[in-house]
Amino acid sequence: MPGQFIRFIFKDDHGTSSGRDYSLISIPPDPDIGLLVRNTGTGRFSSLLATAEMGMTLEFTGPRGYFTYQESGRRAVFVATGTGISPFVSMARSGVSGFVLLHGVQTEADLYYQEIFSRLPCRYVPCLSGPAETNACRGAFYGRVTAYMASLLSPGEYDFYLCGRRSMIREAIFQIDERFPGGRVYSETFY
Repeated sequence: MPGQFIRFIFKDDHGTSSGRDYSLISIPPDPDIGLLVRNTGTGRFSSLLATAEMGMTLEFTGPRGYFTYQESGRRAVFVATGTGISPFVSMARSGVSGFVLLHGVQTEADLYYQEIFSRLPCRYVPCLSGPAETNACRGAFYGRVTAYMASLLSPGEYDFYLCGRRSMIREAIFQIDERFPGGRVYSETFY
């Protein structure tokens, strides 16, 4: 289902297995599995994926997870930071529309899938927190996603879908509790 993730299993040099979760951007009936992977150069598994050769065998489990779109009478507000945009790509590709999407990143170059969301029947708001002189994105909010929620998101009851770093999710939940009583919250935290 759109919004779910797969877990890659890999062994380190000592034979110890561990896993890394990645949200899917693909949807059924896509013939391939699509992922958004940001190669930081320091991540163990993202570095492996960045250097993987065609045909390399990878072990994974899933898809699984409960971060899926729940139809209701409320407007959905998707809030993502960085690669937390991934589950929203699959939700939008599956036909979900009419949502508000706040995508928080440092610079315009980090607005993954901006072209997809700009064409959809939704309100797409890039939230840029890097220096203003390096960002000239039309229609962007200059500040964090939580600052947008605090000052520009109209009052109302929403279904909030939060995906990203723990600190953003914690801040967003404080905003929701304070400004949007009665709102529902669904979250997927990156560690």
